[in-house]
Amino acid sequence: MASTSDIRNGLCIKYNHDIYKIIEFLHVKPGKGPAFVRTKLKSVTTGKVVENTFSAGHKIDEVRVETHKFQFLYQEGEFFHFMNTEDYTQIRLVEAALDRPDLLKEGEVVTVIINTEDNAPLSVEMPANVVLEVTHTEPGVKGNTATNATKPATVETGATVNVPLFINEGDKIKVETEKGTYKERIKE
Repeated sequence: MASTSDIRNGLCIKYNHDIYKIIEFLHVKPGKGPAFVRTKLKSVTTGKVVENTFSAGHKIDEVRVETHKFQFLYQEGEFFHFMNTEDYTQIRLVEAALDRPDLLKEGEVVTVIINTEDNAPLSVEMPANVVLEVTHTEPGVKGNTATNATKPATVETGATVNVPLFINEGDKIKVETEKGTYKERIKE
């Protein structure tokens, strides 16, 4: 059993008869009253995000997990197929287990969190940034660059990302996976 002082991002806990991953937390010590921890929890089975407040010292049921590197192979309907990079075993996961499936391209290496009790994969952590090729975007209009103007661009995975006006089709861009936002253009 862990307590609220052990809470950190990525920690998996049992809560409300399900396994949740902590995606955000904040320790709050008000001037009046007891301290507490405000958390955002994401269900690893359904992908639903809930907010919860734990009082200080509250006991939480921690789930022991291991992380392994897996390479994304292909998507088949709602299932995503991955291969372990060490022993080449393959697993398939439902779309709800992935944070940003729209930014996942074939060959990408991700971290899969596995429950040590039953060896069931719980969730997939994407790399911080991915490099994707722009497949479709409207040409930028000259004279529109006085402000931070952006335009929508479709990348090779099918996701839509807002990019600066100077980005053209065929350019490779770096996308931050957590927010799905443009970071920079990659020069070959």
